Amino acid sequence: MVEIHAKGLIVDDGPLSRPVPVALRCDPSDSEGDGSATVRLVFPEGTTWTFPRAVLERGLRAPARHGDIGVWPCGRVQTVVELHTSGDVAMVQFDSSALLRFLRRTYAVTASHVTR
Repeated sequence: MVEIHAKGLIVDDGPLSRPVPVALRCDPSDSEGDGSATVRLVFPEGTTWTFPRAVLERGLRAPARHGDIGVWPCGRVQTVVELHTSGDVAMVQFDSSALLRFLRRTYAVTASHVTR
């Protein structure tokens, strides 16, 4: 399993964004029905969002969506993850470099998992 900890910024209507630590996890043995790897964003209060790794990868370059989750680039060095719940929306901004580092590690682990 790959796990990194990244700092996200909760973006809302207020004048200041609030930092939040987020654990990004990917286990090559835990995949969608089509065999694609699954990413989990785990927030401090225990809330977890799960979606295909491909959505995160595509969202670094152009807007991507899967169900209640959207990912898109924000400028040259930031990426926004938009999370929809019934009647509410949360947006978390990450440094794209942290997400890229996470993706590289997931592909390295997935490749070694497949070659076993």
